Amino acid sequence: MIQFPQARYRLLEQPTPLAPLARLEKRLGRSGLFIKRDDHMPIALGGNKLRSLEFWLGAALEENADVLLVAGAPVSNQCRLTAAAAAIAGLDCLIVHNDAETDQTRRSSFLNRVFGAEVRFVGAMCEDTRAVRIEEIAQELRSAGRRPYIVGSAVVGALGYAVAAAELLSQSEASGYPIRHVILPGSMGPTEAGFIFGNALLGNPFDVHLVSVEYGQADLAARIARIFGELQHYTGKPDVKLDDGRVHYHMDYLGPGYALPTTVGENAILTLARTEGILLEHTYTAKPFAAFMDMAMDGSIEQAEGLCFLHTGGVPTLFVQNELFETI
Repeated sequence: MIQFPQARYRLLEQPTPLAPLARLEKRLGRSGLFIKRDDHMPIALGGNKLRSLEFWLGAALEENADVLLVAGAPVSNQCRLTAAAAAIAGLDCLIVHNDAETDQTRRSSFLNRVFGAEVRFVGAMCEDTRAVRIEEIAQELRSAGRRPYIVGSAVVGALGYAVAAAELLSQSEASGYPIRHVILPGSMGPTEAGFIFGNALLGNPFDVHLVSVEYGQADLAARIARIFGELQHYTGKPDVKLDDGRVHYHMDYLGPGYALPTTVGENAILTLARTEGILLEHTYTAKPFAAFMDMAMDGSIEQAEGLCFLHTGGVPTLFVQNELFETI
Protein backbone atom coordinates (compact mmCIF):
# COMPACT_ATOMS: atom_id res chain seq x y z
CA MET A 1 0.00 0.00 0.00
CA ILE A 2 1.21 3.50 -0.89
CA GLN A 3 -0.01 6.44 1.15
CA PHE A 4 0.73 10.13 0.80
CA PRO A 5 0.17 12.99 3.26
CA GLN A 6 -1.71 14.98 0.61
CA ALA A 7 -5.48 15.26 1.06
CA ARG A 8 -7.56 12.67 -0.80
CA TYR A 9 -11.32 12.63 -1.35
CA ARG A 10 -12.39 9.04 -1.87
CA LEU A 11 -14.40 8.42 -5.01
CA LEU A 12 -13.46 4.77 -5.49
CA GLU A 13 -14.25 2.45 -2.60
CA GLN A 14 -13.03 -0.73 -4.31
CA PRO A 15 -10.10 -1.62 -6.57
CA THR A 16 -10.94 -1.77 -10.25
CA PRO A 17 -11.05 -5.31 -11.68
CA LEU A 18 -7.97 -7.19 -12.80
CA ALA A 19 -8.87 -10.06 -15.10
CA PRO A 20 -7.28 -12.54 -17.50
CA LEU A 21 -8.10 -12.14 -21.18
CA ALA A 22 -8.92 -15.82 -21.64
CA ARG A 23 -10.70 -15.59 -25.00
CA LEU A 24 -8.05 -13.30 -26.44
CA GLU A 25 -5.38 -15.72 -25.22
CA LYS A 26 -7.12 -18.48 -27.16
CA ARG A 27 -7.33 -16.25 -30.25
CA LEU A 28 -3.64 -15.31 -30.07
CA GLY A 29 -2.40 -18.71 -28.96
CA ARG A 30 -0.60 -17.67 -25.79
CA SER A 31 -1.26 -17.28 -22.07
CA GLY A 32 -0.37 -14.62 -19.52
CA LEU A 33 -2.55 -11.76 -20.83
CA PHE A 34 -4.42 -9.55 -18.38
CA ILE A 35 -6.38 -6.31 -18.26
CA LYS A 36 -6.71 -3.75 -15.47
CA ARG A 37 -10.18 -2.25 -15.87
CA ASP A 38 -9.92 1.45 -15.03
CA ASP A 39 -12.71 1.86 -17.55
CA HIS A 40 -14.83 -0.14 -15.10
CA MET A 41 -15.59 2.44 -12.40
CA PRO A 42 -18.94 3.23 -10.76
CA ILE A 43 -18.99 6.97 -11.49
CA ALA A 44 -19.88 8.73 -14.76
CA LEU A 45 -18.78 5.89 -17.07
CA GLY A 46 -15.36 5.70 -15.42
CA GLY A 47 -11.84 6.44 -16.59
CA ASN A 48 -8.38 7.24 -15.30
CA LYS A 49 -9.15 10.84 -14.31
CA LEU A 50 -11.24 9.62 -11.37
CA ARG A 51 -8.03 8.51 -9.66
CA SER A 52 -6.54 11.97 -10.21
CA LEU A 53 -9.76 13.64 -9.10
CA GLU A 54 -9.47 12.03 -5.67
CA PHE A 55 -6.39 14.19 -5.10
CA TRP A 56 -7.58 17.24 -7.04
CA LEU A 57 -10.75 17.23 -4.94
CA GLY A 58 -8.72 16.72 -1.79
CA ALA A 59 -6.63 19.77 -2.63
CA ALA A 60 -9.71 21.81 -3.58
CA LEU A 61 -11.49 21.07 -0.31
CA GLU A 62 -8.32 21.74 1.67
CA GLU A 63 -8.22 25.18 0.02
CA ASN A 64 -11.92 25.69 0.88
CA ALA A 65 -12.84 25.97 -2.80
CA ASP A 66 -16.50 26.21 -3.72
CA VAL A 67 -16.25 25.70 -7.48
CA LEU A 68 -14.14 23.41 -9.67
CA LEU A 69 -12.91 25.02 -12.87
CA VAL A 70 -11.84 22.69 -15.66
CA ALA A 71 -11.13 23.03 -19.38
CA GLY A 72 -11.23 20.65 -22.30
CA ALA A 73 -12.93 19.65 -25.51
CA PRO A 74 -16.69 18.97 -25.46
CA VAL A 75 -16.02 15.21 -25.47
CA SER A 76 -13.36 15.48 -22.74
CA ASN A 77 -13.47 12.63 -20.25
CA GLN A 78 -11.76 14.83 -17.68
CA CYS A 79 -14.53 17.41 -17.97
CA ARG A 80 -17.29 14.82 -17.61
CA LEU A 81 -15.69 13.15 -14.62
CA THR A 82 -14.95 16.50 -12.96
CA ALA A 83 -18.60 17.46 -13.29
CA ALA A 84 -19.65 14.20 -11.65
CA ALA A 85 -17.03 14.44 -8.89
CA ALA A 86 -18.05 18.02 -8.12
CA ALA A 87 -21.65 16.92 -7.74
CA ILE A 88 -20.61 14.16 -5.33
CA ALA A 89 -18.48 16.54 -3.27
CA GLY A 90 -21.16 19.25 -3.17
CA LEU A 91 -19.17 21.76 -5.22
CA ASP A 92 -20.17 23.80 -8.23
CA CYS A 93 -18.43 23.08 -11.52
CA LEU A 94 -17.63 25.41 -14.41
CA ILE A 95 -16.42 23.76 -17.61
CA VAL A 96 -14.69 25.77 -20.31
CA HIS A 97 -14.71 24.21 -23.77
CA ASN A 98 -12.16 25.52 -26.26
CA ASP A 99 -14.54 25.08 -29.16
CA ALA A 100 -17.38 26.89 -30.86
CA GLU A 101 -20.88 26.30 -29.57
CA THR A 102 -22.83 24.30 -32.14
CA ASP A 103 -25.57 21.70 -31.99
CA GLN A 104 -22.89 19.00 -32.23
CA THR A 105 -20.65 20.39 -29.48
CA ARG A 106 -23.62 20.95 -27.18
CA ARG A 107 -24.65 17.32 -27.70
CA SER A 108 -21.10 16.19 -26.99
CA SER A 109 -21.15 18.14 -23.71
CA PHE A 110 -24.61 16.92 -22.71
CA LEU A 111 -23.53 14.75 -19.77
CA ASN A 112 -21.65 17.67 -18.24
CA ARG A 113 -24.94 19.53 -17.93
CA VAL A 114 -26.68 16.41 -16.63
CA PHE A 115 -24.26 16.49 -13.70
CA GLY A 116 -25.14 20.13 -13.06
CA ALA A 117 -22.05 21.83 -14.45
CA GLU A 118 -22.13 25.27 -16.04
CA VAL A 119 -20.67 25.04 -19.53
CA ARG A 120 -18.99 27.85 -21.45
CA PHE A 121 -17.77 27.69 -25.04
CA VAL A 122 -14.89 30.09 -25.67
CA GLY A 123 -14.04 29.22 -29.28
CA ALA A 124 -11.17 27.25 -30.76
CA MET A 125 -7.77 27.99 -29.24
CA CYS A 126 -4.52 26.22 -28.44
CA GLU A 127 -3.80 24.78 -25.00
CA ASP A 128 -1.53 27.68 -24.00
CA THR A 129 -4.17 30.27 -24.87
CA ARG A 130 -6.80 28.18 -23.12
CA ALA A 131 -4.68 28.12 -19.95
CA VAL A 132 -4.51 31.91 -19.99
CA ARG A 133 -8.28 32.11 -20.49
CA ILE A 134 -8.86 29.75 -17.56
CA GLU A 135 -6.78 31.98 -15.29
CA GLU A 136 -8.81 34.98 -16.44
CA ILE A 137 -12.06 33.19 -15.66
CA ALA A 138 -10.71 32.12 -12.27
CA GLN A 139 -9.93 35.75 -11.49
CA GLU A 140 -13.42 36.78 -12.58
CA LEU A 141 -14.83 34.22 -10.15
CA ARG A 142 -12.62 35.48 -7.32
CA SER A 143 -13.74 39.04 -8.00
CA ALA A 144 -17.32 37.83 -7.65
CA GLY A 145 -16.56 36.31 -4.25
CA ARG A 146 -16.15 32.70 -5.40
CA ARG A 147 -13.28 30.37 -4.48
CA PRO A 148 -12.30 28.45 -7.62
CA TYR A 149 -9.93 25.51 -7.82
CA ILE A 150 -8.44 24.90 -11.26
CA VAL A 151 -8.45 21.16 -11.97
CA GLY A 152 -5.49 19.73 -13.80
CA SER A 153 -2.26 20.03 -11.79
CA ALA A 154 -0.06 17.27 -13.18
CA VAL A 155 1.80 16.53 -9.96
CA VAL A 156 -1.35 16.43 -7.82
CA GLY A 157 -3.23 14.26 -10.29
CA ALA A 158 -0.28 11.90 -10.73
CA LEU A 159 -0.63 10.72 -7.13
CA GLY A 160 -3.71 8.75 -8.17
CA TYR A 161 -1.68 6.48 -10.41
CA ALA A 162 1.13 6.03 -7.92
CA VAL A 163 -1.58 4.51 -5.72
CA ALA A 164 -2.85 2.50 -8.71
CA ALA A 165 0.56 0.86 -9.14
CA ALA A 166 0.34 -0.47 -5.58
CA GLU A 167 -3.24 -1.60 -6.19
CA LEU A 168 -2.19 -3.57 -9.26
CA LEU A 169 0.74 -5.19 -7.46
CA SER A 170 -1.48 -6.21 -4.56
CA GLN A 171 -4.05 -7.72 -6.92
CA SER A 172 -1.39 -9.51 -8.93
CA GLU A 173 0.14 -11.08 -5.83
CA ALA A 174 -3.22 -12.02 -4.31
CA SER A 175 -4.48 -13.65 -7.50
CA GLY A 176 -1.24 -15.33 -8.46
CA TYR A 177 -1.21 -13.61 -11.85
CA PRO A 178 2.45 -13.35 -12.92
CA ILE A 179 2.32 -9.77 -14.20
CA ARG A 180 5.69 -8.31 -15.17
CA HIS A 181 4.85 -5.91 -18.01
CA VAL A 182 2.25 -3.12 -17.93
CA ILE A 183 1.17 -1.33 -21.12
CA LEU A 184 -0.55 2.05 -21.07
CA PRO A 185 -1.00 5.13 -23.27
CA GLY A 186 1.77 7.72 -23.43
CA SER A 187 0.29 11.22 -23.59
CA MET A 188 0.22 14.26 -21.28
CA GLY A 189 2.15 12.47 -18.55
CA PRO A 190 0.38 12.51 -15.14
CA THR A 191 -1.08 9.01 -15.41
CA GLU A 192 2.13 7.57 -16.80
CA ALA A 193 4.53 9.41 -14.48
CA GLY A 194 2.35 8.64 -11.48
CA PHE A 195 2.35 4.93 -12.26
CA ILE A 196 6.11 4.95 -12.86
CA PHE A 197 6.66 6.81 -9.58
CA GLY A 198 4.50 4.32 -7.71
CA ASN A 199 6.33 1.47 -9.40
CA ALA A 200 9.64 2.95 -8.21
CA LEU A 201 8.31 3.28 -4.66
CA LEU A 202 7.45 -0.43 -4.79
CA GLY A 203 10.91 -1.43 -6.00
CA ASN A 204 10.07 -1.58 -9.72
CA PRO A 205 8.15 -4.86 -9.87
CA PHE A 206 6.85 -3.91 -13.33
CA ASP A 207 8.37 -2.99 -16.65
CA VAL A 208 6.25 -0.08 -17.86
CA HIS A 209 5.56 0.25 -21.60
CA LEU A 210 4.32 3.63 -22.82
CA VAL A 211 2.72 3.59 -26.26
CA SER A 212 2.68 7.15 -27.57
CA VAL A 213 -0.69 8.48 -28.69
CA GLU A 214 0.40 12.10 -28.98
CA TYR A 215 4.11 13.04 -28.72
CA GLY A 216 7.50 12.04 -30.03
CA GLN A 217 9.76 10.05 -27.73
CA ALA A 218 11.98 12.95 -26.62
CA ASP A 219 8.98 15.10 -25.69
CA LEU A 220 7.14 12.26 -23.96
CA ALA A 221 10.23 11.17 -21.99
CA ALA A 222 10.87 14.78 -20.94
CA ARG A 223 7.29 15.09 -19.66
CA ILE A 224 7.63 11.90 -17.65
CA ALA A 225 10.96 12.99 -16.16
CA ARG A 226 9.63 16.45 -15.26
CA ILE A 227 6.52 15.16 -13.49
CA PHE A 228 8.54 12.41 -11.78
CA GLY A 229 10.90 15.08 -10.43
CA GLU A 230 7.96 17.17 -9.24
CA LEU A 231 6.57 14.11 -7.46
CA GLN A 232 9.89 13.59 -5.67
CA HIS A 233 9.65 17.12 -4.29
CA TYR A 234 5.88 17.17 -3.68
CA THR A 235 5.84 13.89 -1.75
CA GLY A 236 9.11 14.50 0.07
CA LYS A 237 10.70 11.41 -1.45
CA PRO A 238 13.80 12.67 -3.30
CA ASP A 239 15.53 9.29 -3.00
CA VAL A 240 12.99 7.60 -5.27
CA LYS A 241 14.74 7.36 -8.62
CA LEU A 242 13.47 7.07 -12.17
CA ASP A 243 14.86 3.81 -13.54
CA ASP A 244 14.99 4.39 -17.29
CA GLY A 245 15.72 0.72 -17.81
CA ARG A 246 12.23 -0.19 -16.57
CA VAL A 247 10.41 2.31 -18.81
CA HIS A 248 10.01 1.45 -22.49
CA TYR A 249 8.73 3.80 -25.19
CA HIS A 250 6.84 2.52 -28.22
CA MET A 251 6.53 5.10 -30.97
CA ASP A 252 5.40 3.01 -33.95
CA TYR A 253 1.66 3.13 -33.25
CA LEU A 254 0.95 6.87 -33.33
CA GLY A 255 0.17 6.86 -37.04
CA PRO A 256 -0.85 10.22 -38.54
CA GLY A 257 -1.22 11.81 -35.10
CA TYR A 258 -3.23 12.38 -31.95
CA ALA A 259 -6.83 11.13 -32.07
CA LEU A 260 -6.40 10.08 -35.71
CA PRO A 261 -7.31 6.46 -36.44
CA THR A 262 -4.98 3.74 -37.62
CA THR A 263 -5.71 0.40 -39.21
CA VAL A 264 -4.02 -1.48 -36.36
CA GLY A 265 -5.98 0.60 -33.85
CA GLU A 266 -9.26 -0.29 -35.53
CA ASN A 267 -8.26 -3.94 -35.54
CA ALA A 268 -7.49 -3.69 -31.81
CA ILE A 269 -10.92 -2.21 -31.08
CA LEU A 270 -12.73 -4.91 -33.03
CA THR A 271 -10.60 -7.76 -31.69
CA LEU A 272 -11.11 -6.90 -28.02
CA ALA A 273 -14.81 -6.18 -28.53
CA ARG A 274 -15.36 -9.46 -30.37
CA THR A 275 -13.40 -11.65 -27.96
CA GLU A 276 -13.93 -10.11 -24.52
CA GLY A 277 -16.84 -7.69 -25.01
CA ILE A 278 -14.64 -4.78 -23.87
CA LEU A 279 -14.63 -1.45 -25.70
CA LEU A 280 -11.69 0.73 -26.68
CA GLU A 281 -11.62 4.04 -28.57
CA HIS A 282 -9.27 5.57 -31.13
CA THR A 283 -7.72 8.41 -29.12
CA TYR A 284 -6.08 6.79 -26.08
CA THR A 285 -6.65 3.05 -25.89
CA ALA A 286 -6.79 1.46 -29.36
CA LYS A 287 -3.19 2.16 -30.32
CA PRO A 288 -1.73 0.93 -27.00
CA PHE A 289 -3.83 -2.21 -27.24
CA ALA A 290 -2.52 -2.81 -30.75
CA ALA A 291 0.97 -2.67 -29.26
CA PHE A 292 -0.16 -5.00 -26.46
CA MET A 293 -1.29 -7.61 -29.00
CA ASP A 294 1.93 -7.30 -30.98
CA MET A 295 4.01 -7.78 -27.83
CA ALA A 296 1.90 -10.82 -27.00
CA MET A 297 2.57 -12.38 -30.40
CA ASP A 298 6.09 -11.36 -31.46
CA GLY A 299 7.98 -13.47 -28.91
CA SER A 300 9.71 -10.50 -27.28
CA ILE A 301 8.09 -11.27 -23.92
CA GLU A 302 7.97 -14.79 -22.57
CA GLN A 303 4.62 -16.19 -21.50
CA ALA A 304 5.86 -16.56 -17.93
CA GLU A 305 6.22 -12.76 -17.82
CA GLY A 306 2.59 -11.74 -17.89
CA LEU A 307 1.41 -8.68 -19.83
CA CYS A 308 -1.24 -6.39 -18.40
CA PHE A 309 -3.08 -3.75 -20.41
CA LEU A 310 -4.05 -0.82 -18.20
CA HIS A 311 -7.36 0.32 -19.69
CA THR A 312 -7.59 4.04 -18.87
CA GLY A 313 -11.19 4.43 -20.02
CA GLY A 314 -12.50 7.10 -22.36
CA VAL A 315 -15.04 4.78 -23.96
CA PRO A 316 -17.78 7.50 -24.26
CA THR A 317 -15.58 9.10 -26.94
CA LEU A 318 -16.30 6.10 -29.14
CA PHE A 319 -19.84 7.36 -29.72
CA VAL A 320 -18.53 10.30 -31.78
CA GLN A 321 -15.93 8.20 -33.61
CA ASN A 322 -18.20 6.02 -35.72
CA GLU A 323 -17.15 7.79 -38.93
CA LEU A 324 -13.49 6.93 -38.25
CA PHE A 325 -13.99 3.23 -38.88
CA GLU A 326 -13.17 1.80 -42.30
CA THR A 327 -14.37 -1.79 -41.99
CA ILE A 328 -17.76 -1.52 -40.27
